[in-house]
Amino acid sequence: MLYLSNFWRRHRRKIFIAAGVFGGGYFLYNLYRAQKRRLADLERTLASERENEELIKAQMQAHFENIQGIADTTILPHVIQHVSDRIAEDLDLSNLTERLRRGRVHPSTLTSSQKVELWDRLKILSFTRMLVSLWSMTALTLYIRVQVNILGRHLYVDTARSLEISHSLEDHDLIDRDDEQKFLASADFLASNGLPALISNMQAAVTEELEGKQLGDLFNTTTLHGTIMQILHVLMSTGSPHMWVDCLMPEVGNRRGTSSSSGDTIQFETTKFDQFMLEVRAVLLSSEFSRIMDISLQAAVDGLVDEIGSQVSGTSMTTGIELARLVPRVAQMGPTLLVEPSQNQFMKTIRRVPEVELFFTLLYANMPTSWTSEH
Repeated sequence: MLYLSNFWRRHRRKIFIAAGVFGGGYFLYNLYRAQKRRLADLERTLASERENEELIKAQMQAHFENIQGIADTTILPHVIQHVSDRIAEDLDLSNLTERLRRGRVHPSTLTSSQKVELWDRLKILSFTRMLVSLWSMTALTLYIRVQVNILGRHLYVDTARSLEISHSLEDHDLIDRDDEQKFLASADFLASNGLPALISNMQAAVTEELEGKQLGDLFNTTTLHGTIMQILHVLMSTGSPHMWVDCLMPEVGNRRGTSSSSGDTIQFETTKFDQFMLEVRAVLLSSEFSRIMDISLQAAVDGLVDEIGSQVSGTSMTTGIELARLVPRVAQMGPTLLVEPSQNQFMKTIRRVPEVELFFTLLYANMPTSWTSEH
């Protein structure tokens, strides 16, 4: 014991220092291990989050591509066929062409002034039918995509929130089927309600631009392209700032409630259908969509003029052909603009425009607040 007591007195300071060093080292070692575990846990968490993000991105991309296909294979073919039938009925040229044909076979049946009048009417109606078809094809190609992207985004986001990204999207139906079907069926509004106003305004624009053009005037590719673009510009500038939007879809209002005669406020329930229609109208009234509409019309007109030029033999469209020879070509173009989507080169051209692709990618991913503000 004496030895130990002496040893403790002689080496006490060293023992304290050694114990302190050992204890500090042990503490630092445990701290290092804990920190290493935390870093490993954090790395696993981050890796798991990255995997989830990649999975979400893959699901969203697959869902996005799927709803674009729905627009092209399900909704658009029906709507385009309906519009085509209505245009053929409302802008029937057969009576004019038959009277002109009989006049050629039996010249005595028509006077010179009657022939000129019939040709002028055929000129106006041919351009009107072609451009109503072109505008309808372009507008519906974009409009239906707006619809399915808004609907698709709601389906994805609502399902993801409900299931916390844990189940397949196809296993659940959070949006009322009646609202969904009613919303998609509204794409028929142009054919069912909007065409008379569109035809009337288009015919007025065509008349304004072509009234001074004589049947003997020469039209080349540049002249035809400029004439068509000017007619479309007049149409898009006609009436209220949103006239063409009213041709595509019905007016919708915020159902916030109204006051009755007794002073009580009557509350209205806002359905998913109401919300969808408000969002669609907000997009259509936005400056972003107006720009996309202009770009798409330009692309469609470029393709239209090229197609007409390819049907004219030789270099006639380069040097110019008489308007009288151009009118029959124009009359034939209307139906070709409204063939079903899988065979419609004009629709494919519009869909491939980079600005159009980007617009719908952004629309599906997240509707900008500027589109949802009141107009």
